[in-house]
Amino acid sequence: MSGDCYSRSDDYSGCEMGIIGLFVLFFLHLLKGIDVELIEIRNIVKKYFIGEPNELTVLRGLNIDIKEGEFVSIVGQSGSGKSTLMNILGALDRPTEGDYSLDNIPLAGMTDNELSDIRNKKIGFVFQTFNLIPRTSALSNVELPMFYKGINKRRRSERAKELMKLVEMDDRMDHMPNELSGGQKQRVAIARALANDPAIILADEPTGALDSKTGKLVMDIFLKINKEEGRTVILITHNEGLAVRTQRIITLSDGEIISDKLT
Repeated sequence: MSGDCYSRSDDYSGCEMGIIGLFVLFFLHLLKGIDVELIEIRNIVKKYFIGEPNELTVLRGLNIDIKEGEFVSIVGQSGSGKSTLMNILGALDRPTEGDYSLDNIPLAGMTDNELSDIRNKKIGFVFQTFNLIPRTSALSNVELPMFYKGINKRRRSERAKELMKLVEMDDRMDHMPNELSGGQKQRVAIARALANDPAIILADEPTGALDSKTGKLVMDIFLKINKEEGRTVILITHNEGLAVRTQRIITLSDGEIISDKLT
């Protein structure tokens, strides 16, 4: 019969390929349900003044996995090591010992230029102090990372406008930073962090310079991009009230993880 893969020898190859195709589709369907480790940290140690009498160990053998699409907060008191961990996660500093892979890319042994490339392509930073460029419009600030990536002007402008709309700042695109409130500046900074479609958003005390009401609004934006875009967000904070709004809280004390729990 013509519908039987094995009834005619000249049909066999085509039918076999069809069966293989079905298996491939089934396998890809299964993969969708598998959590992907976006960040893998193994036995990370960070020391300063190595070999000196005042040698200081800030991070003590940390092991952390963060999956794609997670919203994770890293909390701890001053001196807990959270800022040092943020610098390592952001490829701004290197661990003394241990391994760090971001999006299946091992960072150990990379040159400064290679790490800079990782930061530009894989990480979107949001800082407490906004770090917007003065005398440059909000829209141009969002375009800047794409300029350094070599994206053409038309596409830069289109993407920047999309992001300004996402953070609900499309009515302030032509405003200068000194014409914006603190909360508005931070929303522009979030849009800028998203410009190059990074693997992770790394936010360092993003509400620290804001009042509680404005801080809540900024946190709502992070929740929005995590939920609607599936973006992986890592929040560095000492604010427990913000941390409980994330999916997972990692607590540091004296350079060690003392708690890692889902909220």
